[in-house]
Amino acid sequence: MSAMKPQTIAYWVSTALIAAAFVLGGAIDATARPPAVAFLAHLGYPAYFATLIGVWKVLGGVAVLAPRLPRLKEWAYAGIFFDLTGAAVSHAASGDGASKVLTPLVLVGIGFASWLLRPQSRKLSATPADATAGDMRGSAKVLA
Repeated sequence: MSAMKPQTIAYWVSTALIAAAFVLGGAIDATARPPAVAFLAHLGYPAYFATLIGVWKVLGGVAVLAPRLPRLKEWAYAGIFFDLTGAAVSHAASGDGASKVLTPLVLVGIGFASWLLRPQSRKLSATPADATAGDMRGSAKVLA
């Protein structure tokens, strides 16, 4: 059995942390229990927002863990970034203390580490290999 590289370990630790935060936090939000609704109401959001954002969080957390599906992962990472930066701004606008503003920003850093360290198999390539080969040859003939 070969030892895992530090980059691989860092990827899986950061991915597990961000996925856990989103799956568990999203499940709490999705249930729309009174504490979750009250928390979001303090930030200025309506009650129905808890279920909506909760389901999206769970789906995003699952997507970053799922094998393959690189395009879905790109959308999930974008959603994680939007959710967390929005949370930081919402806390700041609501007059919450620095710790409540900084916590989502720390999670942004963890999510960014997961995105940055992900292996090639989990990345969206610039151009799909199958389509590029056919398209490039056709373009070369037109240009020649």
